[in-house]
Amino acid sequence: MTQVPGPYRRWVLAARPRTLPTVMVPVAVGASLVRPASIEWVNSLLCVAVGLALQIGTNYANDFSDGVRGTDLERVGPFRLTVSGLVKPSRVRRTAWLFFTFAAVAGLVLASRTSWWLVAIGLSAILAGWFYTGGPRPYGYYGFGEVFVLVYFGFVATVGTSYVQHRVIPGSSWWFGFAMGAMACALLEANNLRDVEGDQLSGKKTLAARLGRVRGSWLYAACVAGVALGVAVGGEIVIGFLVVVVFIPELRMAFSTRSGRDLLALLKATSMTQLFIGGALVVTFFATR
Repeated sequence: MTQVPGPYRRWVLAARPRTLPTVMVPVAVGASLVRPASIEWVNSLLCVAVGLALQIGTNYANDFSDGVRGTDLERVGPFRLTVSGLVKPSRVRRTAWLFFTFAAVAGLVLASRTSWWLVAIGLSAILAGWFYTGGPRPYGYYGFGEVFVLVYFGFVATVGTSYVQHRVIPGSSWWFGFAMGAMACALLEANNLRDVEGDQLSGKKTLAARLGRVRGSWLYAACVAGVALGVAVGGEIVIGFLVVVVFIPELRMAFSTRSGRDLLALLKATSMTQLFIGGALVVTFFATR
């Protein structure tokens, strides 16, 4: 019998902590990309606050939207508040918007310190987070989730954080943004490969669900290749090779016969590798720039 999480732990689990490196890693890379010795710490912490609030808000929004649609009835992933029946859907929705509001407030403070153009980007990020699985035609149900992840957890998080340091955008930040986005997409594919069967049954047409469990493995491999390419072209060729090496266990898992709950380990391993690659880049930037 599955143990029911307590009133506080259920909210922590539904926030999906393993997805949070998707925010922290690109912010750390973007902040230390140029002149790491002169990081604007207040602006960087505001970027972290905005990113984490957006990510957690999006996770709760997905929990609400997937739950009321019944999509989560066929899934085997982490604990979900709405479909469990332990929390009212309206409360989950309100909590999602509470985090979106916090992200908006932190974003306004950041914009006041840097550029008001960030307000438009932040608003688009909130709308993208809600309509990922919310609204009448959620784009996450039609295979466009990777675009959202690449743009916001790659380019916006990395390039944006780099910009708020010294008000300039270094050319290499776009390649590192691509790499960070590809790495976040790998985390998304690890999640979607696990849910292929359930998503196919519920009509959620993610790219992995469209391709199927076997061919979907190549999508995960393409994301890893994108990470290596972005890092190498950005100027860190050694770490580009390191990416390929450290992702070998995850690639073996992706191309194995595992499915459903047996792929939970792939999400955890991908998250840990994301932290490792991000840490290696930050250490390298501090040592060489």
